[in-house]
Amino acid sequence: MVKKKSIWFLAIFSIVLILLFVFWGLNSSNWRYFLSLRIPKVTALVITGVAIAFSTLLFQTLTNNRILTPSLLGLDSLYMLIQTMVIFILGSTSLILINNKINFFISVGLMLIFSSLLFKGLFKRDRSNIMFFLLFGLILGTFFQSLSTFMQMMMDPNEFLHIQDRMFASFNHINTEILIIAFIIILALVLYSIKYFKLWDVLSLGRDHAINLGLDYHKTIRNMVVIVAILVSVSTALVGPITFLGLLVVNLAREFLNTYEHKYLFIGSSLISIVALLGGQLLIERVFNFSTPISVVINLIGGVYFLYLLLKENGA
Repeated sequence: MVKKKSIWFLAIFSIVLILLFVFWGLNSSNWRYFLSLRIPKVTALVITGVAIAFSTLLFQTLTNNRILTPSLLGLDSLYMLIQTMVIFILGSTSLILINNKINFFISVGLMLIFSSLLFKGLFKRDRSNIMFFLLFGLILGTFFQSLSTFMQMMMDPNEFLHIQDRMFASFNHINTEILIIAFIIILALVLYSIKYFKLWDVLSLGRDHAINLGLDYHKTIRNMVVIVAILVSVSTALVGPITFLGLLVVNLAREFLNTYEHKYLFIGSSLISIVALLGGQLLIERVFNFSTPISVVINLIGGVYFLYLLLKENGA
């Protein structure tokens, strides 16, 4: 009962923020113009919030560790490398960069290929492979970031401005065609995943306990890593990288709901993620006058919370 009340509270708070975000400052002369901008923006905020929260929740269940995020796989760094290489090799007038739909599919496709190659090692019998490939993904992410920085230092300053726009998540210019595609993909993944929530509850007990209880461990892991890879790829290609959002909202949901059940954690972490993104975007627009990207604020808070979790786990 307490969990349901908490979820209802988060849902009402989210709805209030959505209404505030959409209708703030509207009048009879500007409502049509502002709604055409704000509705796609709110939709993108909700879709991104759900995707990041869901992918982080699954990733923490997969690794049985509360201080890990899918960004450790290097997908954020790979996204920046793709954007940098396109501009460095083809220039800022390239069709791949100008056409958002082509850019979206190429980015998602390359990130999924990278994820599938990285996850192949997870399907071996040895449990230590999970941590090994997390470390391997972290090293590759650092390599991608270094390679991106090297090319950015060599390119023309005017070309670099196009890269700079993609370094941080942005909800100011949302392509509605890409938004519809992302919505369909994420909705399909959520609907597909609902039937596996109870299996993931068992998996959260640990590998050995899950196997002893009859769970097909390796099949479950395969399904989870594919879902995580798609969610992270789509959300990153849609708005850009937000490193610490998932870590922040999933752990807050665990503390707020005090449960292990994925059906509650999914809803709770998604709602907290939506609240964080909507509140952050309102803060950026109304207080900072668009002077700071929303990802900077979220990563600052999330980074501090990450350090707190590290110190807490070390003390435990």
